[in-house]
Amino acid sequence: MNDEQLQALVERLSMQFFEKPFKHTAIFNSRLRTTGGRYLLVSHNIQINRKYYEEFGENELIGIIKHELCHYHLHLEGKGYQHRDKDFRHLLKKVDAPRFCTPLSKVAKPDSKIVYVYACERCNTLYRRKKKVNLNKYVCGKCRGELKLLKKLSDF
Repeated sequence: MNDEQLQALVERLSMQFFEKPFKHTAIFNSRLRTTGGRYLLVSHNIQINRKYYEEFGENELIGIIKHELCHYHLHLEGKGYQHRDKDFRHLLKKVDAPRFCTPLSKVAKPDSKIVYVYACERCNTLYRRKKKVNLNKYVCGKCRGELKLLKKLSDF
């Protein structure tokens, strides 16, 4: 499914379940990691996480779209559009939209096991970091001595 097909699906679902047109843009956003979709308050656009469609199929996608359309229509009407609002919870039940989406199976994280080991040249305090430290900028927190990179480990 591409963005044009997603736009058509959102417009169709908006008319079918809410009896109101969707007049803004719906797109897939590949940067979404932990959520199925997002309604943007300023632009009124909807962004959808493509991974949910790929992993769970069209039924899960339709549920996410209905959830985001609840935010969309309530916000435009000036009603309570947040998860905690009574208007939002009532509309979710009315259109049979899920409150939360199904969790994705193991989200692939960047290699977070790489560890850098630094030592203070003055007091020999060891520092383990996941990210590389700028040695020109940072010093030892105990004695203000210079740090040096001892080794880069692949495991903790």
